[in-house]
Amino acid sequence: MKVIVTGANGFVGSAFVSELLKNHIPTLALDVAFDDQKLPDNPLLTKLKLSIAEIQKLKEKVKEGQYDVFVHFAWLGSAGPLRMDEKVQTQNALWTVDCLRTAAELGVKKFVCAGSIMEYEVHEVMYAQGSQPGLPYIYGVGKVLAHELCKPIANSLGIDLVWTYITNAYGVGEKSPRFINTTLRKIIHHEKLEFTAGTQNYDFIYIDDVAKAFYLIAKYGKANKGYMIGSGHARPLREFICEMCEENAKDNPPIFGNVPFTGVNVPLDTFSTKELEEDCHFKASISFAEGTKRTIAWLKEIE
Repeated sequence: MKVIVTGANGFVGSAFVSELLKNHIPTLALDVAFDDQKLPDNPLLTKLKLSIAEIQKLKEKVKEGQYDVFVHFAWLGSAGPLRMDEKVQTQNALWTVDCLRTAAELGVKKFVCAGSIMEYEVHEVMYAQGSQPGLPYIYGVGKVLAHELCKPIANSLGIDLVWTYITNAYGVGEKSPRFINTTLRKIIHHEKLEFTAGTQNYDFIYIDDVAKAFYLIAKYGKANKGYMIGSGHARPLREFICEMCEENAKDNPPIFGNVPFTGVNVPLDTFSTKELEEDCHFKASISFAEGTKRTIAWLKEIE
């Protein structure tokens, strides 16, 4: 197996590339810039500065039939204000199609794309009578659009499309203000820990397990299937919060119910990792308590 990776310098992309190299997989890493701390030199690794906006130029650099699998992570505005920009998120979907078509033209056999659990949330909230989704759902809409465009196109091109739904990846290497990092930073600074009632269903998966899941999907994933990438132990958010605080903030107990919940609660069985376990032989190995312990130690070092 030889693999092309877009967004290879990002949080998930760089962890996946490291997993590939650990398994002695020749890898072509694509991104607009590279951090050598994330992707050090390796004889199996080729780095190429290339934006997905210009992905067709890849055909000038790569011979047809040179790579077997194309794994697509690059996505503008996965966090921050651009997450709510409809033009950016629509463009992301179109760039994903461009990557798919380029992969097919290069003779790649399998195209793996990083989707999101938010695709399920989008369908839940958009078609519920009287629902009032906010702008943050636009990111999820972009992922849905990419998925629904790519599936028929992939079948017409004769390339295997394998979709993934990342639940909530976290861990060492991520600096964003997403839920886990924000909560751990509050713990570090001894701030009050206030949350919703925490009854909504959730799952979290540590970055090392995410990388391993993508490696196994690239190797074993089946065409026209979607795989939920999670811990396999989804439950109400309140239980995750209690576990995180018990491990990292015993003197700062969480307060539930002070923050209004404005999202949508996805059924627990949506988070099932059964297909991933059966087809790709994956099982998460890092507990949530251990993952948050590693993450808070790293945040203390860098901040």
